[in-house]
Amino acid sequence: MSALAYEARGPASALAMDRWRRRSQLIRRLRVVLPAIIGVIVISLAGMVTYNSLAVGGAEPEEADAPIRLVNPRFMGRDAQGRSFVITANSAVRDEDDYQRVVLDRPAMVLDGEGLSPMRLSAQSGVFHEGDGVLRLQGDVSLNDQDATFDTGSAVFDTSTGVLEGEGLITGAGPLGEIRAKSYGVYDNGQRMVFKGGVSGTITPKSTR
Repeated sequence: MSALAYEARGPASALAMDRWRRRSQLIRRLRVVLPAIIGVIVISLAGMVTYNSLAVGGAEPEEADAPIRLVNPRFMGRDAQGRSFVITANSAVRDEDDYQRVVLDRPAMVLDGEGLSPMRLSAQSGVFHEGDGVLRLQGDVSLNDQDATFDTGSAVFDTSTGVLEGEGLITGAGPLGEIRAKSYGVYDNGQRMVFKGGVSGTITPKSTR
């Protein structure tokens, strides 16, 4: 009876032993493979972190070198003749090579002297140099005060001399009539305006009663 039972249990024991060997082999393999997989994952993560760090680090100098943009800038001061001036614009960008040179979009200037009517200038674009105090205007330049309005292509105002000058066709109208010329200059606190080159105009006499 016991011998038959022993023979009956023999194949089952052999099968169990075979399964145990397979599990042991699988465990031994996993002990080798799993650490290797973990190592690959760690190395990949480290590589990604290093790449991102280098990418961000490479972008920082470009951002640092980007031009300085000003929104609604305002520059104030006085010219050589004591008149106060205020320069404004929609926006401005400082020159990367010359920090004091500012490129203006839609600039405007108001020049005001004591006892004098304010003079106003506006243009499509301009450049103001804070070092030498020179404002250069280009494109649809409009010059007006209480009595006259002039349109021209360019204007240069030098705060060191208080002189406003321009090259290019200028047309305007004032109390005495209309005038055209190829260049102009405004001197003596705006009290004297000189026109040069192909000067022509129409004088409108004041009506008397």
